[in-house]
Amino acid sequence: MNIKLANGKEIPVETHKARMVQKINLAPAERRLKAIEEAGYNTFQLKTKDIFLDMLTDSGTNAMSDKQIAGFITTDDAYAGSMTFYEFADAVKDILGYQYVMNVHQGRAAEHLIAKVFIKSGDVVPTNYHFTTTKVHIELPGAECLEIYIDEALNTKSTHPFKGSMDPQKLKDCIKKYGKDKIAFVRMEATANLLGGQPFSMANYKEIMKIAKDNGLLTVLDGSLICENAYLIKQREKGYENKTVAEIVKEMCSIVDLFYMSGRKNTSVRGGCLATNRKDLFDKIKDWLPVYEGFYTYGGMSQREVGMMAVGMREMVDLEVAGSAIEQVKYFVNRLDEIGIPVVTPPGGLACHIDARKFAPHIPKEEYIAGALTAALYIASGVRSMERGTISTERAKDGSEVFADLELTRIAVPRRVYTISQIEYAIDRIHWLSKHRDLIKGLKFIEEPPVLRFFIGKLAALDNWGAKLCEAFKKDFGPSL
Repeated sequence: MNIKLANGKEIPVETHKARMVQKINLAPAERRLKAIEEAGYNTFQLKTKDIFLDMLTDSGTNAMSDKQIAGFITTDDAYAGSMTFYEFADAVKDILGYQYVMNVHQGRAAEHLIAKVFIKSGDVVPTNYHFTTTKVHIELPGAECLEIYIDEALNTKSTHPFKGSMDPQKLKDCIKKYGKDKIAFVRMEATANLLGGQPFSMANYKEIMKIAKDNGLLTVLDGSLICENAYLIKQREKGYENKTVAEIVKEMCSIVDLFYMSGRKNTSVRGGCLATNRKDLFDKIKDWLPVYEGFYTYGGMSQREVGMMAVGMREMVDLEVAGSAIEQVKYFVNRLDEIGIPVVTPPGGLACHIDARKFAPHIPKEEYIAGALTAALYIASGVRSMERGTISTERAKDGSEVFADLELTRIAVPRRVYTISQIEYAIDRIHWLSKHRDLIKGLKFIEEPPVLRFFIGKLAALDNWGAKLCEAFKKDFGPSL
């Protein structure tokens, strides 16, 4: 929750206490330089022993509650027919309102099954914005991912409260252009991850769902961050200020045909699920579940994870849980904005996002601006963030580079993990880095896989800029930091 201090400022105050801790270490700058070089300037390839604050992602890195850990212990650990699965199904029905549910090992597994069943070559999938794995699963069968976001979505310095909304007219134009038979489904993502964790409004969501249903189109909701979207609707949309997060979540789920989520985010557990009230859709997907995931009462997850996810499903709609990361992100973004760091505004869910193009305008777009800034931040701080720019974008079929709409360095805030003092540390090092931004140069690929290259690709620093940045840091802070 936010608490107003005597000086008039507001800070997010945690509504939980830490009863178990994990030691972390701040490696000196020389070691950080060597580590990022060994990792090919790809923060995914760093080892955690070299990381101080791990803000790569909020996926699978959130703190679980004591009740979730208890759910781990009391699991009915059976291969088939486990009562733990039925407890999870009850939680889904109570929280999301769905009668039919199946587990999958994570969100991309759900995307794989949806693509397998509903997408064919030549199809298109309109979406408010793509996610990396979503786009790959759409394109692998030979379909096209169509991003029909609102014009304000790409304006990083903005006051628009719902930049994750879909443009209704663009959707109508898409239906007219391609025809209903070529549209596999209409997908909305809550919140739009690659736009900076930006939410859509309930009014926009309902309008998009109506357009789709009036044209007989299947509708799909990626609810991996549904509670963040609901929390921001409560904060920003007229008519929802007195509704609970739980009520908003259930309303969102009630008007879409098919729901899926990565449980690694809102429920804080490794796993995921697909859910619906349409038995015809459920049966089509269920037939493939044992082929790719597992028996339908565990779906690629361990029963212990299913048990923890059942508890997490109920806890995620609690106001303080849903807003725990959002309020820290808001603090993070606003503090950086105050000192002149170009960040995505308004603050969204998931993470603080630095606009790398504005932070380092001297780096050519061909030299992976966000990737360079992400590596530079690690050298300067030991904070592991994530590139969300051209490196995270797939090449065209002819091998040419497809430049991302946005070049963002994403600094994720896992739920109930870090404190304000740790966020203040990250702010200080980003501020220092901004004063030495001219030392940051570009990157080039030295190992590039054909798909999802941001995970395992390796790059090198042009003009050995990493070493020069490291020397500047040591000059200001000494060799021990």
